[in-house]
Amino acid sequence: MKICLVATFPPSGRQLNEYAYYIARELQRHPDVELTILSDELTGYEFATDKHGRPLSIDSQSELPGFNVTRCWQFGSVRTTMRLLKHIRKINPDVVWFNLVFSTFATPANPVAAFAGLSAPALVRAAGYFTHITLHHIIEHVDFAAAGVRRERLFRIGTDLATRALLRANSVSVLLPGYHRTLTDKYAARNVLLGTHGTFASAPTPPDFSRRGNPHKRILAIGHWGTYKRLETLMAAFPLVVEKVPEAKLMVAGANHHTRAGYWESVRAAQPSHLPIEFLGYVPEEDIPDLYQSTSIVVMPYDSATGSSGPAHQACEFGIPVVCADLPDFRGMADHENMAIRFHRVGDPAHLAEQLVAILQSPELERQMADQNFNAGVEMTMSHVVGNYLRWFELNRHKRSLAGMRGCAASAPRPAPMATAAHTIPSAGHYAGLDHLAPRFAGSKTEPREPR
Repeated sequence: MKICLVATFPPSGRQLNEYAYYIARELQRHPDVELTILSDELTGYEFATDKHGRPLSIDSQSELPGFNVTRCWQFGSVRTTMRLLKHIRKINPDVVWFNLVFSTFATPANPVAAFAGLSAPALVRAAGYFTHITLHHIIEHVDFAAAGVRRERLFRIGTDLATRALLRANSVSVLLPGYHRTLTDKYAARNVLLGTHGTFASAPTPPDFSRRGNPHKRILAIGHWGTYKRLETLMAAFPLVVEKVPEAKLMVAGANHHTRAGYWESVRAAQPSHLPIEFLGYVPEEDIPDLYQSTSIVVMPYDSATGSSGPAHQACEFGIPVVCADLPDFRGMADHENMAIRFHRVGDPAHLAEQLVAILQSPELERQMADQNFNAGVEMTMSHVVGNYLRWFELNRHKRSLAGMRGCAASAPRPAPMATAAHTIPSAGHYAGLDHLAPRFAGSKTEPREPR
């Protein structure tokens, strides 16, 4: 099966590049898959900095070995769709798989380029290719005020049109039950699948409690900071935590959001020097396992949410308790995937500190939450998630093949009376056994609806 994965991809510093890497890594392990990654051109990433606040240098980074990457589209360009279509026609894949958020191709400051990019799946389908989208958020569940979006009414009209364009793909998978309900209820979509985000490893790593609280009880906050992911509530809560748990240490990792260069550096500058807080900046992928294994709690003190959380799923991968803001997306994620999460009131430092202290002062609670999250991680490994995508693609390839055979039969001359049964087209019942190829999509607890 030939697959084109359209996504940001390392060493690009843009959103979802890490998620695309783990998808691609699993696809590469399937000998019957021929993968081409159609990714963004590398540019300067002033928003992604190291622990000293210095921008990461793209010139010093090379393409990851072992991947066939074609950098054929540019962030913020209105030509993205045409450039993608040109390369897709050359490759002639069986599946074109888009890994998207609404700002994958451009920011809200450049709505024409953003809409042009989001129209790509529909146009690629119109060109005759099977298109699937993994859509990590939907606009109806985004707090525009927290994300810093202006002209909200006009923006919602535009994103409504963009959503309808995305739904013109053959199929779309979302990662939270609430998203599935919104797309089926508001847009009457019948090609939407409910999947799961998945953990990034092929197999989760059991928690090593000897590395936690030795000597510090580390609290990890990691993400792209500055819009809806903000640090002010956490910075106000942490001194309250240290009063009760002197051995606590806060680790802040990740990059700035691409629209908020310099954000986490400004937060660091405002903190008292005596507090045990370490700002790590962008953490290379090879250092992630060590960072998580020595962490006691993963904290997500966001003002709003835009989808299922990567850090929460990595916490499950390594068996770590999670504390996060009480937001509908995160409640849905915890229920859907049986995660152990303690919730704090949004914007309430004292309540956040209370949840963190409760775990840090109770080894029994920490272990119980860690074990529950590890067990959840075992059920949603990336190998399992990608395997379900491949079964879905294979099922649809067989159905398209069958539809083509029926089309040929309908347009062919009627057979001569002497034609034998051996030359007739198989009935639909002949292929009924293929239905097992899509049992539960990407670890979902609900059956996928058949795309029209």
